[in-house]
Amino acid sequence: MSGQEIVSHFVVSSYSGGGSANECVEVAHTAGGGRAVRDSKDRAAGTQFHGPEAWGAFLGALKSGRLGR
Repeated sequence: MSGQEIVSHFVVSSYSGGGSANECVEVAHTAGGGRAVRDSKDRAAGTQFHGPEAWGAFLGALKSGRLGR
């Protein structure tokens, strides 16, 4: 099993959509413990894969406010 194998359904972010927002992100778990991320409006554009360490750092930055909206 590859670490980039998608092992769950894609879920739309709770922060996506609504009103005039065009940011639609879907996230799924990967076999390696990371995440697969894609644009729900353009799935054919491809999927990005992030390892568990990178995903954890991203979430930490979000929670700490280091990434602006």
